[in-house]
Amino acid sequence: MAHVLTARPANREFWAVDKIILVYFAASLIPIVGWWSHIPDAWFHFTWHLVAIALLVFEVKWPNPSSWIFRNWYMLFYVATCYKEMALFITAVGRPSADEALAAIDYHFWGAHPSVVLERIMTPVLTEVLQIVYTLFIPAVLLVAALLWRKRKYAEFQYYAFLIALGFLVSYIGYFLVPARGPRFLLKHLQHMPLQGLWLFQTMQSGLDRLESAHYDCFPSGHTELTILAWWGSRMVSNRLFKAYFAYTPPLIFATVYLRYHYSVDVLAGAVLAAGLILSAPVLYRKLSTGGSAIGRS
Repeated sequence: MAHVLTARPANREFWAVDKIILVYFAASLIPIVGWWSHIPDAWFHFTWHLVAIALLVFEVKWPNPSSWIFRNWYMLFYVATCYKEMALFITAVGRPSADEALAAIDYHFWGAHPSVVLERIMTPVLTEVLQIVYTLFIPAVLLVAALLWRKRKYAEFQYYAFLIALGFLVSYIGYFLVPARGPRFLLKHLQHMPLQGLWLFQTMQSGLDRLESAHYDCFPSGHTELTILAWWGSRMVSNRLFKAYFAYTPPLIFATVYLRYHYSVDVLAGAVLAAGLILSAPVLYRKLSTGGSAIGRS
């Protein structure tokens, strides 16, 4: 990792994360234009993509007082908008649901549906705890970035931002290729009892439902993929945090199936994807970086 983070590119050059986001935003114009009449507020999405690309190019090529903060944190907002758009693209293009196929793979492997079998150990306390763990997913991913920033480890911060942005964008492509909503919708009629927590379960689940809306975001499991990437990235902060994330990751992965958000094949795909990115991202980062790797503040 050290050899990836040492070199510094020239000023006014695109960073590795800029390049993958520019490519993704440009490619996303294809479904917007191609299925224009099927996408609600297509003009808004088309305009947003052009504005987002233009703003990034401006901040890179014409540095100003806002550039340092913008260039290090803009991907947080950009990637979030990509998530919301993917649900529109899947519906507009008419991608068929893969829920039945994913459930069949699970059943063939386990001889039963995991979300149904896990009812045997279901308790309000366990449900409450696992829903809290599941809901803390985004804060857990962002905490690593915040701590790297606080420690002024800018090179490490920028590599982590690249890794996480890449992880999110690749998972969105997976959602498009294999659209699925999850076992809590497809297998609801097979469940013998609803999930019940203690105090915050219903509020947290309803809040997530409002944020995600009718999204096809099961395959691969982004929660699994990104949590593993956050765990791996946490070692750049400290060994203590690395151990804490190592303890947090298995319950989070288990929660994805227990809470009926994911099929087990989604989890496997997310873990395999995370492993692939951990191995390949340093090489890709080095190739996409001008003169080396992340730039420190000068």
